[in-house]
Amino acid sequence: MFYSSNLKKINQIRHCFFSRKNGNSSGIYKSLNCGVGSKDKKQIVEKNLCIVAKNLNVRREKLVLMNQTHSNRVSILNNENEKLRVNADAILTKKVDLALGVLTADCAPILIYEIKKEIIGCIHAGWKGAIGGIIENTIDKVIKMGGDAKSIFAAVGPCISQESYEVKKDFYLEFKENIENSDSFFIRKGNGSFLFDLRAFVTKKLNKNGVLQVENINLDSFAMTEEYFSHRRAKKLGENDYGRCISVIKKTDVQN
Repeated sequence: MFYSSNLKKINQIRHCFFSRKNGNSSGIYKSLNCGVGSKDKKQIVEKNLCIVAKNLNVRREKLVLMNQTHSNRVSILNNENEKLRVNADAILTKKVDLALGVLTADCAPILIYEIKKEIIGCIHAGWKGAIGGIIENTIDKVIKMGGDAKSIFAAVGPCISQESYEVKKDFYLEFKENIENSDSFFIRKGNGSFLFDLRAFVTKKLNKNGVLQVENINLDSFAMTEEYFSHRRAKKLGENDYGRCISVIKKTDVQN
């Protein structure tokens, strides 16, 4: 388990970037696989999610996950649309009794807290969602909820590092076409491929959209085999599936 030092200072919230340790799954899913979309046994994944919920001191039915599709869709949860899983790649709420979770296996999990209106949120930020506007849309929604980008504390959790993220030329060219000054996120390799810096890209997106208080948990999901699940590592090893780590944030009953 890993924490943001900035978020941990805020009494109004609890959070955690969970590793793959201390769960019930076995084999390629060992051990805290929270991937509801994985091929792991559903009852085992559910047990793992119960462990997570207990750690955050919330009932399992109040731990909300997303059906993540690398989209730019943001869902605001309230009494009317509260459910266990929502079709989105970012979720926000002002509710005290909900915990919000994001699942990752190389993509960047982002946990946010807007301190004025006490809005919590989490973002699933892979390269596709980040290019597509998931970060901008999330901040826009926070503002529509009465918040302010400058009042957001954000923590970018463990994800694949630039050293581990090798991409082909077509990937580089797509960025070149869509993102201004995109060369700053790439290191050119001699074999015609590139190393892409997802963490720097999402951090720049947050900063550009007014979120200045950004902390990075600089851990590499690909390289840290014992700590994190990795889609790319599983693919490289020829495995037919992979687990997902979870990052969670919730409000507490503490008042300002």
